[in-house]
Amino acid sequence: MNYLNLDKEKTQNTVNELNILLADYHLYYQKLRNFHWNIVGKNFFDLHEKFEVMYDDAKMKVDEIAERILTLRYQPVSNYSDYLKHSNLKESESKLSDTKMIDILLDDHGKIIKQMRKTVNVADDNGDEGTIDLLGAYIGELEKTSWMLDAWRMKTNDTHPIA
Repeated sequence: MNYLNLDKEKTQNTVNELNILLADYHLYYQKLRNFHWNIVGKNFFDLHEKFEVMYDDAKMKVDEIAERILTLRYQPVSNYSDYLKHSNLKESESKLSDTKMIDILLDDHGKIIKQMRKTVNVADDNGDEGTIDLLGAYIGELEKTSWMLDAWRMKTNDTHPIA
């Protein structure tokens, strides 16, 4: 750990939060696969493709979060049973409407963003700029995806408030 110049005890706190985030992203990834496979109806083509883009992104983030944990010289959680125990997310049914899928994903985004912000705060207490930088980019990306999904579920004549 000396080569990173981080306090081992404080780093363990960061890793604990990263492992929760890793569990969140694993469940999120699987949920996106579920929705990708099971979407039906008039929005099939749009959402089938969008869910694939989203699960490809989630898969990449799973790997990067695990590698960040390894960089910090700890073992990432790597069993599905542990993901289910640690995650802030829950599994979803397969037979859902397109709007229900989007509602669930937006709810999950809120939970994932909350976990990322919590992890950033813990990493900040340790001066862990590497973790802060990684998650800062993730937060911005997930916020943008959330905006797009929210816009998808709006009615055509809905508008956003003027500031």
